[in-house]
Amino acid sequence: MSWGRRLPSTLAAVLLGLWGGVAGACTKPVYLTFDTGHMGVADGVADVLRRHQVPVTFFLASERTRTGGHSLDEQWAPWWRARVAEGHAFASHTWDHWVLVPGATVSGLTDAGVSGAWRFKATQGAQRGHTITADAQAYCEQLRKPARRLQEMTGHRMAAAFRAPAGRTSESLLEAARGCGFEHVGWSPAGFLGDELDSTRFPNEQLLHKALRDIRAGDVLVAHLGIWDRKEPWAPAVLEPLIEGLKARGFCFRTLREHPVHGAAFARTAPLDQAGR
Repeated sequence: MSWGRRLPSTLAAVLLGLWGGVAGACTKPVYLTFDTGHMGVADGVADVLRRHQVPVTFFLASERTRTGGHSLDEQWAPWWRARVAEGHAFASHTWDHWVLVPGATVSGLTDAGVSGAWRFKATQGAQRGHTITADAQAYCEQLRKPARRLQEMTGHRMAAAFRAPAGRTSESLLEAARGCGFEHVGWSPAGFLGDELDSTRFPNEQLLHKALRDIRAGDVLVAHLGIWDRKEPWAPAVLEPLIEGLKARGFCFRTLREHPVHGAAFARTAPLDQAGR
């Protein structure tokens, strides 16, 4: 990883332009994304991406790790610096991985005219396992905290985009997020790579076959940097043959900076405070 941290930003940009093929020659793009996790597979993922020259988009939350810390602590700061140097893209996944409770919008309106509060299951942090009620201001702070932490660790500004944990959103929540500068990015139906599923019922070989069969050009793919409940880790075991198989079928990999819809959010930097700075 030391070589990655030493790469000048200009050289990293040149490498990014070369990753996935000659610039401008990508006619069947797919957009591989990773949400944070227990980080037990992070080094293996980074190795595969580097060897196959695949740029991805990372969505960052402060998730507990196998080493007793969290995914954005000082232990992992060098890892994130190396990923920045390699030219990957970055967005928010909420600091404490707040999962929206379906149908749980709390009545009331803010001055902005959107629902005033929502209920979430906090899956990380001090309130892990508890259902909490939070308003738009609190949710926006959850979006901003990973952006501040990425800048602290790497000096890099995160994109003005986020992914709601478990993909759960509502129109009012999305409107609240847009009000503080963040646009949501989900994933394509075929892009759900299945690494969160039970490995007894959904073994790696089955997940790989399904992905290679169903993925189409333009799809946004989602995987994780380690899932606690999966006994047979998906990455890097499936990641490498998936990349090789997709490339053999003429696909190329791009970050969400190049996405025809989401690229606009990735062209902006995430606000770090309530004033939008």
